[in-house]
Amino acid sequence: MEAVPRMPMIWLDLKEAGEFAFNAAVKKSAVSVPRDFEGCSTLRKYLGQLHFLQSRIPMGHGQDAAVPVTWTEIFSGKAVTHEDIKYEQACVLYNLGALHSMLGAMDKRVSEECAAGAFTYLRDHFPHSYSVDMSHQILSLNINLMLGQAQECLLEKSMLDNRKSFLVARISAQVVDYYKEACRALENSETASLLGKIQKDWKKLVQMKIYYFAAVAHLHMGKQAEEQQKFGERVIYFQSALDKLNEAIKLAKGQPETVQEALRFTMDVIGGKYNSAKKDNDFIYHEAVPALDTLQSVKGAPLVKALPVNPTDPAVTGPDIFAKLVPMAAHEASSLYSEEKAKLLRDVMAKIEAKNEVLDQFMDSMQLDPETVDNLDMYNHIPPVLMEKCAALSVRPDTVRNLVQSMQVLSGVFTDVEASLKEIRDLLEEDEAQERKLQELLGRVPPAPGSPPGLAEVSKECSKYLELHEKASFTNTELHRAMNLHLGNLRLLGGPLEQVRAALPTPTLSEVLQNLKRILAKVQEMRDQRMSLEQQLREMIQKDDITSSLVTTDRSEMKKLFEEQLKKYDQLKVYLEQNLAAQENVLKALTDANVKYAAVRKALAEVEHKWNTTVQTLVASYEAYEDLMKKSQEGKDFYTDLEGKAAKLLERARAACQASEAHRQQLLER
Repeated sequence: MEAVPRMPMIWLDLKEAGEFAFNAAVKKSAVSVPRDFEGCSTLRKYLGQLHFLQSRIPMGHGQDAAVPVTWTEIFSGKAVTHEDIKYEQACVLYNLGALHSMLGAMDKRVSEECAAGAFTYLRDHFPHSYSVDMSHQILSLNINLMLGQAQECLLEKSMLDNRKSFLVARISAQVVDYYKEACRALENSETASLLGKIQKDWKKLVQMKIYYFAAVAHLHMGKQAEEQQKFGERVIYFQSALDKLNEAIKLAKGQPETVQEALRFTMDVIGGKYNSAKKDNDFIYHEAVPALDTLQSVKGAPLVKALPVNPTDPAVTGPDIFAKLVPMAAHEASSLYSEEKAKLLRDVMAKIEAKNEVLDQFMDSMQLDPETVDNLDMYNHIPPVLMEKCAALSVRPDTVRNLVQSMQVLSGVFTDVEASLKEIRDLLEEDEAQERKLQELLGRVPPAPGSPPGLAEVSKECSKYLELHEKASFTNTELHRAMNLHLGNLRLLGGPLEQVRAALPTPTLSEVLQNLKRILAKVQEMRDQRMSLEQQLREMIQKDDITSSLVTTDRSEMKKLFEEQLKKYDQLKVYLEQNLAAQENVLKALTDANVKYAAVRKALAEVEHKWNTTVQTLVASYEAYEDLMKKSQEGKDFYTDLEGKAAKLLERARAACQASEAHRQQLLER
């Protein structure tokens, strides 16, 4: 796998700058940066100097020195203006992340961790209401995409370095985890509406990569099983890798040639591994092949992280060009308070993320999706593929009658041919019997000269026609059997839609299922409330600016002021703690409901299987109609031709038999 062609990566466009009353030369150099690492350095320096400027001059929203700042929003192309220097900082930070993503997508394939760090800092330290492309949902999506691509790069290097199979499997599994998070965001209706037309392209690529890297993970789990001489496990892991790769191939339609090359290469590797492993196990090792769900799942190993951004790092920003404007005491105190807020947010987020991880793993293991847990909606209507067939037959009302008539005509011609051939055979047998009697009477002497020669030719030709008839008779029988098999379905499809719907199996609702859906709704309600409380906390922290209070507070009173100010978050923290504490009870109730749901799940699966089988059978009957008509016509043509030949042969047989009888009479009269 170390030689596998590289998969393409997603990179983000840079925002375009508009109006900002700042030094024109500085502004131009900061927003029109080269697309390389020097451009990243320029953006970092500019970001730092903006931070230093903001700490001394009141240029924030609603402050005395605020000036209009204009940037173009990525997805709509519209100019967005805010009188807030933090908007300028946010846009520069966005461009820093976008530029790193662009560089990471190039051949060097580095820099994704830097991009993730820039977007994380932007999400956690700036308002999300500036523009759509910097909303919390979009930034979270960008972060997961960049972390996934960073982990993907690490996976490439691990395979090139021939790292241990189990480690490579865990690294690949983590790629899948990051992309699953990104895919959840892409499937969110609000995020999709924000992204616009690129959402479908990103979603297709990410979904394909989820299956692709899941296949890579199971390939290396199979390699580990091979190293441990667990040959049954090796077969099932390679089989799973092959299944997942086939799913990736299905999702890769329309992707560039580089993707197709990578998939073909990987198919050669996995297909070869699976075929070899299965053959060896079948003929040599004879180990039982376990079910995949009985084996321990591959836990991802997150070996990449969002690199932190420090806007005031002198090694990055260079000298503070505004150092002499105002004292830094108030700014330093504000920075300390910001760190206290950040610490509070980190503590809360650690608890939230831990609970979310448990919840996600639990729901994945349960394989319960509130939207599809029962699939009852599918039974409320006739599927489109079946509606299409019903519609087609509705404009061809004579379909069944035409088929029956065609088969009746075929049967008639078939019967006529059979009767003619039987009569010929009877004539020949009767002639042969008369010939034997004559020979017995005359002492078994050879036939006298002048006996009619036509009977041998008739007999030979009759045998040929009988052989053709016998072969065609089997085909004719099969054709009638097929017609009888499909005739009822065709009548159903051509009848009222209510009858078609009634022919499709439907499940019955149960109290167990309703209870399970109610608890699943409770899980979603808990998720939504948690996200809402987290968002409220973030927004509250973003708006919490106590600089004006710090200016008039003695340094010795700073700690007390911080403690008093941080109390405003206590109520939100209580709500979050209650939400997190409720998770254990909700999951316990869900576990109990799921145990009871097992029988219902099996029944629903059986109904769904019957439903799909019925639909497929009806569609197959419709699609078989044209073939039946064609074969029926071919049968009629064949037997019509054979009928003509048999009729002529019958006339010849009659004439030959009459001539033979006359010849025998002559011999008897001698």
